[in-house]
Parts: sequence; structure tokens; C-alpha cells
Amino acid sequence: MSDASPEGALVLSTGIIIPSHDLEFHFSRSGGPGGQNVNKVATKAELRFRPAASRGLPPGDRDRILARLASRLNQCGEIVFRSQEHRTQSANRRACIEKLRALLDDALRPRKKRIPTRPTRASKEKRLAAKKRRSRHKSSRGKPGSES
Repeated sequence: MSDASPEGALVLSTGIIIPSHDLEFHFSRSGGPGGQNVNKVATKAELRFRPAASRGLPPGDRDRILARLASRLNQCGEIVFRSQEHRTQSANRRACIEKLRALLDDALRPRKKRIPTRPTRASKEKRLAAKKRRSRHKSSRGKPGSES
């Protein structure tokens, strides 16, 4: 699957389409490989996505994303990704989009319910035996002859 549809929209694995106008890109000069080129060309990409304002997200999914990614949101309510590991602006842009897609897909993936289990008889007996052994060990630390 490509990282964006022909219109530039981001398509998630759940089929949700985030329009390109919801993705805000900024480009600047970056360090790293590229020789003199890095001093002249703005190849570093920064992607800002505001889930609360996105018209491409259904309300239930928007709430789930906001709840699960609350720690990733900045003060403006944006998720920010930066990429400068590639030599070209387009490659860094694709890297940012891929990071966003992976994060949103993970946030929208339903969590498995934990099935509560009970300890087995053997594990209970093992725990009690260990407690008795520890108790005997500690009680042997007292002064000799003081059986209280």
C-alpha cells in the first residue's frame, strides 16, 4: 500500500482517509549527509497533525486517538513528527507520513481484553511452602533459648 492516495490523502489500514489539508508540513535545512547540499536545500521535514480538528476521522475514532495519544500531543493539540535522515525532502516527507500512519494505526487497533485467571492448586501450595520456609528461616534468627 502506498503512503498516500493520489490526492495526497493519508489512508490508514482501517480504511479511514485523512485529507491532505489536515497534514501540515514545514521544511527547513537539516544536518547529516548531503555535503554542500544540506547548506542550500530545505530537506528536513516536519509534519503536524491536529486530530481534534481532522475532518477525516469519525468522532469515535477521534476520541480514541485523543485518549490514547494524549501524551504525544503538544500544547496546541498537535502530533509532531520530524525526519531528517534522508537526503531528499520527499523521502523525509514520506518518512513523516509513515510514522504518523503507524502511530494512528496502533492507536485505532482494538486492545485485547484481559481474561482473569485463577491460581492453580499447585501454585498456591508452592507459594505457601515458600512462605513457611521463609518463616522458619526468619524465626531461627532469634537468640538461642528465647522461644517466645
